[in-house]
Amino acid sequence: MGTDFPNFQTFLGALEKRGVGALELVAMDMKARGMYVCRTLSFKGAEFDVIEVPLETEMQNAYNKAARLWAELRKEFMLTISALYDCEKPSSSQLWRLYWASHQRFFRHMCMSAKVPAAVKLAKQALQDGKCVVIGLQSTGEARTEEAVSKYGNELDDFVSGPRELLLKLVEDNYPLPLPAHGLQEVLGKDSSKQRQFRAFHIPGRRRSRKSKKPEDDFESEEDYETESDAESGESNEGPRICKICCSEDPKKVSIECQDCDASAHFVCLPVGSTGTCTEWRCPSCDEAQRTYVGQLQARYEKALERKHRCLDAIRSFDLPNNPLDDIIDQLGGPDSVAEITGRRGFLVRAANGKGVVYQSRSSKDVAMEMVNMHEKQQFMEGRKQVAIISEAGSAGVSLQADRRVSNQKRRVHITLELPWSADRAIQQFGRTHRSNQACAPEYRLLFTNLGGERRFASIVAKRLETLGALTQGDRRAGPSLSAYNYDSIYGKKALALMYRSIMEQCESPVPPPGCSADGEWVPHEFFKFARAALIAVGIVRDAVLGENPEKEFEKPSGRIPESDIHDVARFLNRLLGLPPDIQNRLFEYFVSIFDRLLSDARRDGQFDCGIIDIKANSIELQDTPKTVHVDPMSGAATTMTVLKVDRGLTWESALKLFEQNEAEKKPKSGFYESKREWLGRMHYLMAINCLKSGPTCYRIFRPASGEALREMPEEELLSKYSIVTSLELAEKKWQDEYTITEDQCMHGPKCKVGSSCTVGRRVQEMFILGGLILPVWGTVEKALSKQVRLSHRRLRVVWLETSSDNQRIVGLHIPNPAVNAVLSGLAQMQATQRSEMAHGPEVAT
Repeated sequence: MGTDFPNFQTFLGALEKRGVGALELVAMDMKARGMYVCRTLSFKGAEFDVIEVPLETEMQNAYNKAARLWAELRKEFMLTISALYDCEKPSSSQLWRLYWASHQRFFRHMCMSAKVPAAVKLAKQALQDGKCVVIGLQSTGEARTEEAVSKYGNELDDFVSGPRELLLKLVEDNYPLPLPAHGLQEVLGKDSSKQRQFRAFHIPGRRRSRKSKKPEDDFESEEDYETESDAESGESNEGPRICKICCSEDPKKVSIECQDCDASAHFVCLPVGSTGTCTEWRCPSCDEAQRTYVGQLQARYEKALERKHRCLDAIRSFDLPNNPLDDIIDQLGGPDSVAEITGRRGFLVRAANGKGVVYQSRSSKDVAMEMVNMHEKQQFMEGRKQVAIISEAGSAGVSLQADRRVSNQKRRVHITLELPWSADRAIQQFGRTHRSNQACAPEYRLLFTNLGGERRFASIVAKRLETLGALTQGDRRAGPSLSAYNYDSIYGKKALALMYRSIMEQCESPVPPPGCSADGEWVPHEFFKFARAALIAVGIVRDAVLGENPEKEFEKPSGRIPESDIHDVARFLNRLLGLPPDIQNRLFEYFVSIFDRLLSDARRDGQFDCGIIDIKANSIELQDTPKTVHVDPMSGAATTMTVLKVDRGLTWESALKLFEQNEAEKKPKSGFYESKREWLGRMHYLMAINCLKSGPTCYRIFRPASGEALREMPEEELLSKYSIVTSLELAEKKWQDEYTITEDQCMHGPKCKVGSSCTVGRRVQEMFILGGLILPVWGTVEKALSKQVRLSHRRLRVVWLETSSDNQRIVGLHIPNPAVNAVLSGLAQMQATQRSEMAHGPEVAT
């Protein structure tokens, strides 16, 4: 009855079209109907800090060598596969799946190892400050450790290197070796027809025997080919043949044919000790050819085996980081000081004499394996151990918060070394140290390296955290925010496709590539050659044709990027990890530049789904009691219209305070700016504060009439449109003038075509918020807004604000002022239609 969604499929389509914002509305709508309750512990008091960890020189060198090693290993696999015969070639698709899966695990392990020094430093600092530490990770490296112990014994020279063991296992188990001569015979078995077919195709100079010949035509005749019964009986239509040994024809003597050629011999003429039997025989010339070919097979196998051993030796000699879990425990005082709550059955510890390490079981005479984690947790909660390390497998159901009932009530510093793959598991791990009845909320420290490829792991969790918060709380910001790392979105996919096409020179680049400027390192064409070479090295660009001259390789765009990879952000970030740090960061910077441009364009056009927006203002006052504008006939839930008076301006005193704080921090080129040209008869003013971010310089923008702008302004745009005001007295006068004028006048001046309802650039304005039950009237509101003249008046935004006087929180749809009457009229018509349908039925109402 008047609903916007006549069936469930239409509802799903609407959710897909409207993104995460629609999920927020669904949660809000269900709460308004009293159909949904979700209670979670507030993160109030908890501190979140995302820390970027630069690679140390030693780790950067190891990472560069590892990237080159994987590139060489990929070439080795490709060359070895291409050298194998068709009948021996392994399933290359399965091999490459294993290769890329190991590639991803290897570099994720490298990223974890790169963060170990920073994690240890943060942990020691927290302990000095009187706090205790919880370190969260996902992979413990137990499988690699147990494999090393089974191969080398319980006593080792040093801790096991997870990346090295992973590489060794990949090469040992999956190196594409050809079959040796005896192995080939075992594969072919005793089936003589398969053996003859193999020899005919693979032994030089050999051809099929008479009985294996096939007709060239598409028909068969009784005259040309023996029947099946003749073949089974062993009879032949050809008559006696000349013996290869005695050179005579004697039909009375039993003859035998060579397996490889047309030669035959009398069985009695075979020399004593011959390799022939009553059913199988090979003539001397074919026997020699067979021996030669078997020797070639064995030589080829031994050569490939030698190459495999060289690969293994190179990997063993490569200096790679140790298992992060064992390394952290060792640096923080060993098992006596660190409580390990994981799924491991054993671990490596320093030997008593200080030489080497020894493998020990985590269980003991006093504590069984099933109770080890609970015993370690108890030691941490009682304060006997000040550091705890938790993994997903071992920490399920474990509470490590500063509980008021335990001895250890120190504030927890929760260091996340490795994020899990899913958002709900991330929240679960954060919840180990943040629970009810705690004396103090924890501090969260999320560690990321400065590698562009590691954004892959944060990206997927950020995306799911937003969705989880939107569904449970009606607000994507309900949990810890990683939205800055969410590249796996519709804009990320578009940015990736544009980047690939630019690199392959199929379209013009939407932004200048990094380092390509008048004083930069490259021109765009040189950068694209460099980028193509990198993408070829990690298998994104396929079927590339390299130039004959090494100096001119990649001169012309060649190769292709499969359609399935064009929008696959996850695969791009995965493969990016396999490049040296400086190369992957340049490529990632180029990707992010395009991504930011698309976001900026979407915000400018009003197409960006930014979810619930906080309305920040000097004062927000409720004008009147909210008015009911629609009542749902099924549930009785109401939709209300709230009118608010909002003053968004920034006073001179507040602006000056920000400016003086900026001067104390010595941020360059920050200050007050005047527009270089007039707009409708007057100049405009703003204050810009340098953000001091890495990459392109951007500024936070503050205006007298609207306060802080939603987006930052690049330095190039700022200097092209505005000039700095050097006199504070002049800046104060102009700021005050604009602050006063915009109280009741929009930026278009007194002759604005829209009239008093225009709010563009107006400091004090009425704001209309549609609250309560939203989802059933969503379509009606959209239809009313679609008829508005200006594009900015067609946008639907979910807003959150709090009144200044009584701190009343209001969440709902912001209805632009010129569209208020059209929306109210549409809702009234919808209400009348629903009442008529309930009274007389749908047909009479129509």
